[in-house]
Amino acid sequence: MKISRYILPTLKEDPSDATVASHRLMVRAGLIRKESAGMYIYLPMGLKVLQKVTAIVREEMNRSGALEFLMPEMTSAELWKESGRWNTMGPEMFRIKDRNTMEYALAPTHEEAFTSAVRSLISSYRDLPLNVYQINTKFRDEIRPRFGVMRSKEFIMKDAYSFDMDEKGLDDSYQTMRKTYRTIFKRCNLETIPVEADTGAMGGSQSEEFMVASEIGEEVLLICEACGYKANQEKAEYQHGVPGNTEPEAPLAAVDTPDVRTIDDLTVFFKCGPERFMKSIVYTADGTQIMAVVPGNREINEHKLKNHLRAAELELSSDSAVEEVTGAPVGFAGPVTDRKIRMVFDTSVKGIINGITGANKKDTHYTGVNPGRDFTITEEADITIAEEGDLCPQCGKAMITRKGIEVGHIFKLGYKYSKSMSLTVLDRNGKAVHPIMGCYGIGVNRTMAAVVEQHHDDKGIVWPMTITPFQVCIVGIAKTDEEAAAVEEIYTMMKDAGIEVLLDDRKVSPGFKFADAELIGIPIRITVGKNYFNNNELEIKMRRTGESENVTKGNLLARIMEIIKQETDIIEK
Repeated sequence: MKISRYILPTLKEDPSDATVASHRLMVRAGLIRKESAGMYIYLPMGLKVLQKVTAIVREEMNRSGALEFLMPEMTSAELWKESGRWNTMGPEMFRIKDRNTMEYALAPTHEEAFTSAVRSLISSYRDLPLNVYQINTKFRDEIRPRFGVMRSKEFIMKDAYSFDMDEKGLDDSYQTMRKTYRTIFKRCNLETIPVEADTGAMGGSQSEEFMVASEIGEEVLLICEACGYKANQEKAEYQHGVPGNTEPEAPLAAVDTPDVRTIDDLTVFFKCGPERFMKSIVYTADGTQIMAVVPGNREINEHKLKNHLRAAELELSSDSAVEEVTGAPVGFAGPVTDRKIRMVFDTSVKGIINGITGANKKDTHYTGVNPGRDFTITEEADITIAEEGDLCPQCGKAMITRKGIEVGHIFKLGYKYSKSMSLTVLDRNGKAVHPIMGCYGIGVNRTMAAVVEQHHDDKGIVWPMTITPFQVCIVGIAKTDEEAAAVEEIYTMMKDAGIEVLLDDRKVSPGFKFADAELIGIPIRITVGKNYFNNNELEIKMRRTGESENVTKGNLLARIMEIIKQETDIIEK
């Protein structure tokens, strides 16, 4: 392809709304253009990269035995109502009506649609195991789209769904996808960190995210470098140590604390550390108030709490609801009470001696609060957020934190959808049973952007050979028609050999061409200029290493083919 016949609107300056490297460089290199907030056009070069990522995903999914479908992007509300998710997906799901007032969703995911399709296609255990997938557009009404295609309203996703007869079959399908995902990301030259994760709105019993470490990541990962434990902060566990406090129990005493509500205020008022306090927060779980009690130096992990409660919905209770169930305004709740309210205690609370907590009375706190004497812990769980320095749940060593971007996610869904949507098959005894399901997603355009995040420098993108838009960029520096013909001859030789080649034949300065070549990031650059016209030598320069070498025209093609193989092998071996 010749740039003179191509659409490649490169920019010298960063776009004003771009704050991360992938967004800046994908716009500047002429890969994408913003249409509106959270909506992007893929220009020809950007589409070539996207198609290469898609091809890798498709090849590996097909190699795993999965079968490709193409599902409607608009799905009937009736399917979502069958599963019970129509009212629980939240405002991120686009909901629309047709002219007949029929309701639909612009699907953010396709569990319901695939379950509905499969129940009309299978009937027996002989039809299983089955793994079906698609690569399609998804929609999400982001309140604040940002980071370019990393978090957009419209995105391309590979989503797959497995159906098995039993948990062993599901585990086999899950492990196949774990291996497949590792291969996909390796082929894209993307270093990922697989971590344990919360199953979220998808439901299920086991989940793993494939994260890319990045300072702009919105996820926090807890990592143990000693044993290899890795988990998303939503899911991460840690060893709850018992305080070394051995002081004798003090009597329970009420203390006036006018307008002292927050932990920060209380630490100043009582002149002690936050670990002394028992923080009691009232939530509404599926319409019922519950109280979560955690140490004052810890934050509640609402994902863990929601999972422990097996709640479909969890939110902070209103001020009026808090006062109704505790008898006090927000900030003065505590576990020392005769009122009937379900309480969930973090595992660490039982180790607090002579704690301080709200007295369920306005402007009043208790001191000398001791579990077992002043209240009974009847329900406890790990419901706090793991933090840097916490001890690994597996080996007890201190963990570190890193930020990450999610590019893939796999779930064991269990029977959530097959039961709610009445999907059954006949087992070997002729009995109708529900298949057990798994779900496996990859953000295709997010993967593309994540590669740019990992592979760039101060000059521009550095594409891996496996997904580069072109393998070779020829920079022609010709002053005469005869020299231009000589450049064209090299270009034709590359093209006829099946090499993906981009020829910069624009009538601009050499410096401009070289800068654009660095910005676009094509792995191999061939310069056809004065040295070639005078000495028959062409310069080959590698974008990844910056190394260069000179070859003659007779050796050029063989050397380029050798480099392409070497660069591909580096990634895929």
